[in-house]
Amino acid sequence: MKITRNSIFYISTISIFIVLMWMALERGKMLENRHLQLTKSTTSEKIITPGPVQSPGTWNQLRSSARQSFHHPMSVLLLQILTIILISRLFGFFFHKIGQPTVIGEVLAGIMLGPSFLGLYFPGTFSFIFPPGSLDTLQFLSQIGLILFMFIIGMELDLKLLKNTAGTAVLVSHSSIIFPYLLGVILSLYLFADYAPANTGFLPFALFMGISMCITAFPVLARILQERGITRTPLGTMALTCGAIDDVTAWGILAAVIAIVKSGSFIGAIYTISLTLIYLVVMLYIVQPFLVRVGKVYISRETINKSLVALIFALLLFSSYITETIGIHALFGAFIAGVIMPHNIDFKKNLVEKIEDISLVLFLPLFFAFTGLRTQIGLLNEGYHWLVFLLVLSVAIVGKFGGGMLAARYGGLSWKISLSVGVLMNTRGLIELVVLNIGYELGILSPQIFAILVLMALVTTFMTNPSLQLIDHFFRKNAQAVADKLLLPFRVLISFGPPAMGSTLLKIARQISPPVNDIQHSQYSAIHLTPSSEVHPAQALIFEEEGFAPIRKSAEQGGIMINTIYKATDDVQNEIIRTTNKGQYDLLLLGSARSVFTENYLGGKIKRVLNDCHCNIGIFVDKYYIDSARVIVLLPGTADPFAFRMISNLLTRDKTQLVTLVNTRDTGLPPEFPSGLVSGTETKLVLKPFASLSEELLHEKAYDLLIIPVEEWKTLFSGKVKNLEALPSILILKTAG
Repeated sequence: MKITRNSIFYISTISIFIVLMWMALERGKMLENRHLQLTKSTTSEKIITPGPVQSPGTWNQLRSSARQSFHHPMSVLLLQILTIILISRLFGFFFHKIGQPTVIGEVLAGIMLGPSFLGLYFPGTFSFIFPPGSLDTLQFLSQIGLILFMFIIGMELDLKLLKNTAGTAVLVSHSSIIFPYLLGVILSLYLFADYAPANTGFLPFALFMGISMCITAFPVLARILQERGITRTPLGTMALTCGAIDDVTAWGILAAVIAIVKSGSFIGAIYTISLTLIYLVVMLYIVQPFLVRVGKVYISRETINKSLVALIFALLLFSSYITETIGIHALFGAFIAGVIMPHNIDFKKNLVEKIEDISLVLFLPLFFAFTGLRTQIGLLNEGYHWLVFLLVLSVAIVGKFGGGMLAARYGGLSWKISLSVGVLMNTRGLIELVVLNIGYELGILSPQIFAILVLMALVTTFMTNPSLQLIDHFFRKNAQAVADKLLLPFRVLISFGPPAMGSTLLKIARQISPPVNDIQHSQYSAIHLTPSSEVHPAQALIFEEEGFAPIRKSAEQGGIMINTIYKATDDVQNEIIRTTNKGQYDLLLLGSARSVFTENYLGGKIKRVLNDCHCNIGIFVDKYYIDSARVIVLLPGTADPFAFRMISNLLTRDKTQLVTLVNTRDTGLPPEFPSGLVSGTETKLVLKPFASLSEELLHEKAYDLLIIPVEEWKTLFSGKVKNLEALPSILILKTAG
């Protein structure tokens, strides 16, 4: 009844609207005719009025109108942004899949969209998307993106880390700046005549060649460490500290170089640097304490209100404006504005979430594309230019990698850490492109040397992950040769999603692993993955801390050490497999992955893990598990040393009251079962015939845990909903064949 009444009202309203609109338009036509008659009597100009009859030129007019719409500045800009975002995400996704930072793919996407590829092979398409005169707007938008990005980079930097820095980190960082800077200045002696712009002096050219050699991309370095799960290791801590010092020092040098270049003399540079020092004092000792108090006010709030966000953006833009006015570039002001932000972790997380997506997804790809439009690979059209590129690349690697590695080794670090630190310091990434664009805009770098340096930045960033893998492989091979002479520990990897599950899985692992006093002791590691590859480092630290809190607490209460591995990745399934196989673990323990649509505990990601992991695997199904006082074990149909040893470990636990063995082949122990494993624990051991394994027995809740081989599980229980509901907590085992 209500629906009918609403329908009548709706139809009536629409009908009345149509009638009134028709009456108003008819009245308007009468007014139009009267107006035309008056106009004809007062002017001789020809007036064209719209009508139903099309003149022969109508189609041409439509085409002309469409062409004007396509070439309207707003239409061009939107098409450029759409094209850049889609191509950048496509290239970034591909390079992420092959284990490289997405920044490499996004920069290459910009080069492909520029004159080096699209303009060379598809000039019509290139001129349609990037017509002459349309790049100014794109440049301004990319600069806004860079300002937001440098603000985020500044927030990633913790000044407390620098205050507590060990001497080795300062030594390594400054050595990885001094050596390449000196080599860059020396290199400019050979490049100045052929590659410096006509009106550029040697001093600014040499200073910029030096700064381009000594840059380390701190954000790319941090993400590489995060993706490899080594942020909290000695190598990760040292690399992050060195990268932070390198970042601050390099930006300070860059500010001084820009001041010298813009002022044209050392006296003018001193004036600019003096103003910069005053600016830094105000920001660090007046503005920062105020922001710290603001951060304390918002320490317990889940979100930041719009007024505070407006204040922060105003501070960011004002800081950028001041440094641009002083003469040291707006990006330096954005960086300092980020540095002085409160380092309360919730405050930082909420603020980054509001800025990062729009900066990294929308604005920053515009910068990559604009850099690509400037990078003209076609200018390197002679073999000599490529020899110069190889020379520049060699100097960059020798200076940065060699300086960092030698200083780390001199500071007492191991060869593995020293080599790895050198490789990480050689990562240039996006920050290098920022510096190169500044040099290009100031007229210091010619298009040819700009293209050479962009390629150098890409290659040194691309080589980071393969170099680290090569170092790991070499030292792991040597370590394995030594370890083969010793009794290796029983190594367990726990993989979990919900934090509480990590603590439960650790309890299970301890109960089935060799006890502490066993000659083959156990080592425990835990891996927790965030299913996204674009987690900001500040947020990643929060997720890591929250994810591992329960398992670390349980480990501390049990008096054991646990190694933690955290990564943010889109490929959770393959990451578990890679980590397990690479670490050569004896046991992988993880929770089940039952779908909401099925009762299959071995579906989804578990199926691939079972097939591709080379170690013993335990899939745990939690039914409000507390402890394993009473356990029922289905013996495998074949001899299984791992399962036999696990039973022995259960029996030696003081808290174990009963272990019921059910042999699927016989009523007794298998002949392969080593009798020595149960020596002295026979009172806890009960043998049951296979026929006793019934739904009624399990329904009595007489057991805390059912341990069952994967093949027996598939045969007896998989897909049988009624049986599954009656079972206690379950550990499904697949032993390495």
